[in-house]
Amino acid sequence: MALQKLELTWIGKDQRPRLEPRILLEDPKRSYHAKQRVTDNDLFDNRLIKGDNLLALKALEAEFAGKVKCVFIDPPYNTGSAFTHYDDGLEHSIWLGLMRDRLEIIRRLIADDGSLWITIDDNEAHYLKVLCDEIFGRRNFVANVVWQKKYSVSSDAKGIPPSHDHILVFSKAGTMTRNILPRSEKQNDLYKYDDHDGRGPWRTDNLSVKTISQAYLYEIANPKTGISYSPPAGRAWMTSQDRMQVLIDDRRVFFGRGGNGAPQLKRYLSEVQQGVVPTTWWTFDEAGHNDESRKEQKVLIPGDPFATPKPERLLHRILSIATNPGDLVLDSFAGSGTTGAVAHKMGRRWIMVELGEHCHTHIVPRLQKVIDGQDPGGVTQPTGWQGGGGFRYYELAPTLLATDGWGNLVINPEYDAAMLSAAMCKLEGFAYAPSELLWWQQGCSSESDFIYVTTQTLGPEQLEALSDEVGTDPNNPRSLLVCCGAYRGVSAAQAAQRWSNLTLKKIPKMVKDRCEWGHDDYSLNVANLPMAQKPVDAPPAQDELFGKGDV
Repeated sequence: MALQKLELTWIGKDQRPRLEPRILLEDPKRSYHAKQRVTDNDLFDNRLIKGDNLLALKALEAEFAGKVKCVFIDPPYNTGSAFTHYDDGLEHSIWLGLMRDRLEIIRRLIADDGSLWITIDDNEAHYLKVLCDEIFGRRNFVANVVWQKKYSVSSDAKGIPPSHDHILVFSKAGTMTRNILPRSEKQNDLYKYDDHDGRGPWRTDNLSVKTISQAYLYEIANPKTGISYSPPAGRAWMTSQDRMQVLIDDRRVFFGRGGNGAPQLKRYLSEVQQGVVPTTWWTFDEAGHNDESRKEQKVLIPGDPFATPKPERLLHRILSIATNPGDLVLDSFAGSGTTGAVAHKMGRRWIMVELGEHCHTHIVPRLQKVIDGQDPGGVTQPTGWQGGGGFRYYELAPTLLATDGWGNLVINPEYDAAMLSAAMCKLEGFAYAPSELLWWQQGCSSESDFIYVTTQTLGPEQLEALSDEVGTDPNNPRSLLVCCGAYRGVSAAQAAQRWSNLTLKKIPKMVKDRCEWGHDDYSLNVANLPMAQKPVDAPPAQDELFGKGDV
């Protein structure tokens, strides 16, 4: 009997927002750059975006689809504190729906060799894993890293208190970048012997292996004592007898401090891989802990430290594994800005999104200190960071269409001509690129396909002039999408026949049914949602989050 696909389901799963692809508006007063270059590799075009992160992700999609090497997010853990007024099923449903909407866009933003890293606790980790399996595919699950976030537990803790978080790792297409981690001092300290023969420090290692080969079953005689040693039961020596004698003559086999012991291999530090393969168990001494991150915050923002930051060492470890210098990193739940701060120090480009006011009170001041070289903590010393670079500050544009006094959708009066042109380019799939020479070229989708946006009503004379400007050269065919307030004196069919190089559309009519206009907040703050209504005699709600399917 065929197996059916198991599927995570929840209340409202079939409901999806119709997102408006907003444009981003830079505020030069909040953008910040170093006063001078520190190195030739300084990065200035990083982006800090204030606004709803779902709308911001949608705004980034056209430009950055397939270009982000690593996405790190630290979303709200859904511990229940934000859902005081809701039953358990609705709480999970809201959280899963909001995460699903974001993860689907994030997947489109990630490069084919990129990866997603999500920190989460036990409350939602296993549901989130299944959700990510659906979006990314189970074959693209990389690892569930367990990070030891606490080094001690309160003596009055109830039950079995957690000392770890999960970090779920998914690849985009099964080919994620995976670097080895730098060797730590603790690992190098194992190489504590030195013969002062120019080969450097070494440590002892096993001379035997599990693979049994008759050619490698022989005895090794201790040159000093004459005692012979066979490999341990079930094992063989690591090489042939002739090759082993070469190692002995080269003083690469160790027979104990006084030369009276069993043979061991000398493993030189200079010959081992200069890095270690990452595993799924990250201790607090390797990747930092919560108390460390709080202390980092107190130094950066003494009067108002961020409540739940992640330590810089944790982000440094993730970005060391998943990225290389110059790669693009995205964090759409920026919090206190740790991802951007660490990425900046490591020479990675970054984009961060944050809706809360702490974008101004915590993230901007923190990044300014990093850029000015006035942040001595975190991973500043290990990365050799001395300052430099900068970032651009953006906010989401207001909704393109607003409702007038009669309930009609009209072009938002806050939009000027340039904003309208940029917005229409994004809605129609064009790159906004106004030509300095040709007034009608405001954007392009190819080398020969352009867009022109105006709120004017165009008549046959203006359309004829536009058609002439675009030209009808068969050796250089060009086409123009004309988005105008209205056109007169000609029907759509007549226009298509008369001016074959023009396509006419009316705004806002052409876009009014595409999106949820005027919806500014898709955040995980659900305080303003209506409370669930239950019948008076209704039985307790069942958890509707389990997988469904038959074997």
